[in-house]
This record gives sequence, structure tokens and C-alpha cells, in this order.
Amino acid sequence: MTSFWICRTCAVEHASRPEVCAICADERQWVPASGQAWATLDELAAEGQAIVVDELEPDLFALQTAPGVGIGQQSKLLRTPAGSLLWDPLGFVDDDGVAAVRDLAGPAGVVAVVASHPHMFGVQVEWSRRLAGDGGPVPVLVSAADAGWVARPDAAIETWSGEREVLPGVTLSQPGGHFPGSAVVHWDAGAEGRGVLLSGDTIFANADRASASFMRSYPNHVPLSGAVALRVAGHVARRPFDRMYNNFDGVIPADARAVVLHSARRHAAWVRGDFDHLT
Repeated sequence: MTSFWICRTCAVEHASRPEVCAICADERQWVPASGQAWATLDELAAEGQAIVVDELEPDLFALQTAPGVGIGQQSKLLRTPAGSLLWDPLGFVDDDGVAAVRDLAGPAGVVAVVASHPHMFGVQVEWSRRLAGDGGPVPVLVSAADAGWVARPDAAIETWSGEREVLPGVTLSQPGGHFPGSAVVHWDAGAEGRGVLLSGDTIFANADRASASFMRSYPNHVPLSGAVALRVAGHVARRPFDRMYNNFDGVIPADARAVVLHSARRHAAWVRGDFDHLT
């Protein structure tokens, strides 16, 4: 018997199958012209989905589905001696994927599953259950401001707000913007000790690897205001970081803090009209 459903467009798990996925019906997402479609894990597995793992840098790994599920985000597994964080969990999980994560996490295991925002919830509860240890399912941390978007409630879900150090030197915080509770991860030891920011798409590392974007909706091209872009950039700039990874394969490899601040100022100037003479 099917215990939950996965939206084929965003790959977020649902306890029941509504007429339409509320996350996709929101102005930040989309419902395909062909209409709402659903899948089960078994159906996705039968279609040949698998989880591919790559090392991004020491103690940071990328997980992706192939050929791809939903939005197709790249999850991150951040490893420390005290345990690992699974960030932006995929919309698919199987035994091989769980085994790979367990192997990389080592004896300390995964201590938390966290999504940067509701588009990235994926099958977070299913990951939590399958990664369960002696203490039960892994805690799923959900921003209190965005908890209303959870479509598969579970006892493993814990709400949080403000800041939370989930592991030594690994701190969650909520600059908001894309969603009110949009979150990022600061990893002090990343980038050879210069610091890493896992930004989801709270701040999106652009294809040029030298700039970033601040948007309410990426697929529908709705920008945030200049004031919010500056606020978000100022929030993350409180801590040092030299490298930034978004929720796909985008990265700003160096000077990321300066890039984010410059990009926010550029964004604010364009929406303010400073460069209208160029249009």
C-alpha cells in the first residue's frame, strides 16, 4: 500500500494526494500545462532513478538523482567528526543511496536533515526514517516560518528559527527572502578553513561563477526588492566565507562573501532604476 505520494514537478512528499500540489500552485513554482502528476518511490525506481554521489571538496559531497526527479536539486552531505548534515534532501531515496550516505557519514552518522526552503523538502521524512539509528529517525529541521508547507507531517520534524548550531562549526541561519524562513548553512572549516556557505537558492550562485541572484521566483522571474537583497546579503556576510554552493551545481569558488555583497548592491541599483539609461 502506498504510504505517501511524490509530486512529479517539485518532488516533495505528501501524506495524501490532493488535486494539486500547493507548493507548485504557488507563484514561486508552476503546475505543468499537462496537469498535476504524482508518483510513488516504487514507480520512480522502476523508471530507473538512481542516486549519484560526487565529492565537491574534502568532507562535502553532492547527491543527485539520475536521470532526475522533480526540480532536480543537488543535495549536500556535510561531514564533520561529530556527525553529518544532509542538506536539501532529494525527492527520491533508495537502499543504495542510503548505504552511500551511511558510508560517507561514518560512525557518527547523520544528525539532521534540513531543507533550505519548502521547494527543497524532497522526501525529507523518508530520508529521516531510512537513516534512523539506535535513537530513532534522524531529526528533520523545518523553519517555523515555513512549517505550514509541510505536506507529510511526522514526529521527526522539529521547527526552528533564528540560528542553530547543528554541529560544531556548522550553523544554520535564516536570512529569509525567497521564503520567510529561507535558510543557509555556514561551515567554518570548509574551503580549507576559509569558510563555506551552502545557500540553497536563498542566494543563487550564477553561471558566471562571479555573481549571485536574489529572487522570489526563479522559474517565473519574480525578483526580490533591492532592500531585501541587501538585507539577505548583509545577514550572511556577518560570518566569513570564501566559497558558496547553491542547490544545484552552481558554485562561487573564491571571494564569495565579496561577490554576494557586490551582487546585492548591483541588484538594488537595477531595481531602483540607476541603470535605466542602459535600457
